Amino acid sequence: MRDVRSLPKAHLHVHLESTVRPRTVRDLGGTPAQEGTFTSFREFADQRAQVRGLLRTAEHFRRVAVEFCADEAAQGTRYAEVTFTAAAHGERVGRPEMPLEAVLGGLAEGRDRYGVECRLLLDHSRRRPVERLWRTYELALRHERVVGIGLAGDESHPLAPFAKVCDAARDAGLRLVHHAGEAAGAGSVREALAVGHAERLGHGIRVLDDPDLVAEVRERGIPLEVCPTSNVLLGLVPSLAEHPLPRLREAGLAVTVNTDGETALADEYDRLRHVLGFTDADLAGLARAAVDASFAPDALKAELRAGIDDWLLNVA
Repeated sequence: MRDVRSLPKAHLHVHLESTVRPRTVRDLGGTPAQEGTFTSFREFADQRAQVRGLLRTAEHFRRVAVEFCADEAAQGTRYAEVTFTAAAHGERVGRPEMPLEAVLGGLAEGRDRYGVECRLLLDHSRRRPVERLWRTYELALRHERVVGIGLAGDESHPLAPFAKVCDAARDAGLRLVHHAGEAAGAGSVREALAVGHAERLGHGIRVLDDPDLVAEVRERGIPLEVCPTSNVLLGLVPSLAEHPLPRLREAGLAVTVNTDGETALADEYDRLRHVLGFTDADLAGLARAAVDASFAPDALKAELRAGIDDWLLNVA
């Protein structure tokens, strides 16, 4: 049995603020939340907001970025697209550019120290004003290591009010990745594709609600950023054994495995092996799918694919 930590991996759906170490939370004056299920998405979001509120200085933001790289390297992650709510942090601390610049500096330090290459996706809550998404868009344009923007949060809030920002982002060459098909169904996914110009779907598990939508997503080659443990913790799926990930793959969809920041990536792969019966070839296929779906440079993609092939060829 091959060690999943040595499998080269790309991590595409992970919120930086959800990865803050318990020790760091304590150092910043907070109390790490107990792990377990949440009674609602709102409870989950409020808990994460408490952690975000602890980040106040450039050193705080830089620290969590460096620690993210260290923790990802230990999981075999070689490339990550990290989601960060930059505009909201800048507004909260009264320094619009500082949080993003500090995180970018931390990720650069983490790359040099731990060998994990990172890009950023800047997200924005659907509950918040359109004006803040415009600020997110402007921040993204000013920093080349920011590859795109996206809408997150409660899908009961429509994406339509943000259509002009999504149009502008697409026209400016930014990538668009929205949370959709997590807690809401096919309508949310269709809106993300039609209005939001989504190139990947954050979660996307509810595409299975509609066979016509499954066919459309498959034919368009829209990858899904599936986060199994997060789905279980949020009560969206009863258990990992009942997770729809195998059915998504059987439907011919481009499925990637990620954590949402709620677990470690190698542990997520390991659970698929032990709970869902995935073979090493299956796990290598998921790793390749993540590389293919990423916005990484072509040379890095080729290097990662070669590493995945080597991992599969080497018998433990």
